[in-house]
Amino acid sequence: MPSLGPRTLLATIALTTTLTLTACDPAAEAEAPPAPPAPPAPSAASATASAPASSTSPASSGKHTLAEAATAGGLTKATGTGAVSDVPVDPGEMRDGMHLVVADYNRAGQTSGRRILFVGVDSVPEDPNKRREHLWRGLIDYALQNGSTGTPTTAKPYQPGPFGGSLECLSLPESANTTDVICGWSDTTTAAVALFPRTTPADAARLFGAMRADLEH
Repeated sequence: MPSLGPRTLLATIALTTTLTLTACDPAAEAEAPPAPPAPPAPSAASATASAPASSTSPASSGKHTLAEAATAGGLTKATGTGAVSDVPVDPGEMRDGMHLVVADYNRAGQTSGRRILFVGVDSVPEDPNKRREHLWRGLIDYALQNGSTGTPTTAKPYQPGPFGGSLECLSLPESANTTDVICGWSDTTTAAVALFPRTTPADAARLFGAMRADLEH
């Protein structure tokens, strides 16, 4: 065998070491493929588009209607001679689909004297509070019979009952009948007022709430 010089011997040893390490390293035999990139997170716009649209059921819409009732809050609707036959209070603009209810009611056992007058509308297209104020001013003018529009802003709030909204009453000190009271209610679609002769605001509010339970549906 021929003898190797020092320089040749060192090169041979280095080559042998490199080949040995390469044989022992699996990564040198076959490099692993790179991991696939993670899918991008959904954008806010796509998440919103995939969410189900909300809906409002008729039961929760708050829409109510008015209808005449033979009895309302224990009161009996007046009929025949002396019963209201026209519309004593301007109800405001009436549009298709709206209902106007005008009636007067007798207290239990009442056969004469002034009755409780009720005027109400439903399916109100504008803010029902504004329509109630319109009815209120008209009823005050009717009650006073002197062209005054009264001061409905002095009304006091009372419990509106199961239909919600608001119910307010005020006395009419300007009237010759100083114990007369006017009440009004409004909710999402209805507005109504009533004139209660010879009562107190608290009693009128209680009675008006009971009437509402029979007149509003």
